[in-house]
Amino acid sequence: MKSLLSALIITLFAGSFLTVNAMDNHSNEHEGELFVVLTSENPETQMMALVLATQSFNQDVPVRILLCSEAGDLALKNSESPAFQPADRSPKQLLQNLLNNGVTVEVCGIYLPNRDHLSADDLIEGIGTAAPPEVAAYMKQPHVRYFSF
Repeated sequence: MKSLLSALIITLFAGSFLTVNAMDNHSNEHEGELFVVLTSENPETQMMALVLATQSFNQDVPVRILLCSEAGDLALKNSESPAFQPADRSPKQLLQNLLNNGVTVEVCGIYLPNRDHLSADDLIEGIGTAAPPEVAAYMKQPHVRYFSF
């Protein structure tokens, strides 16, 4: 079972993992959009969520990411995350790559107000704070697929 899981992970990392298409190829005219809500503090879980988000983006699926709880720390300028094999990339690197290619990345609306000494200035440039009413309206759209990690 362990070797099957390892093979699956390697397969997910293979192919177009390190390439992300230009954002102009990604419009909301597609059948579905992927909404990834990441709350886990576990770096391996964070990595897998962002690998799947990257793979979806590479297959022309619009992606939006919401970081809550300890996963919100990925949005901080001064945070670090470990690299994973076989790509030797970290969850933070994948998140930054998606952000650089136009993917909407936000922290939960309650993330910053509940962290001492943190403000929007501590977030990586381009990462915003989600407004719960807007996120709820987005989630209820029938073409949005919602995944939580």
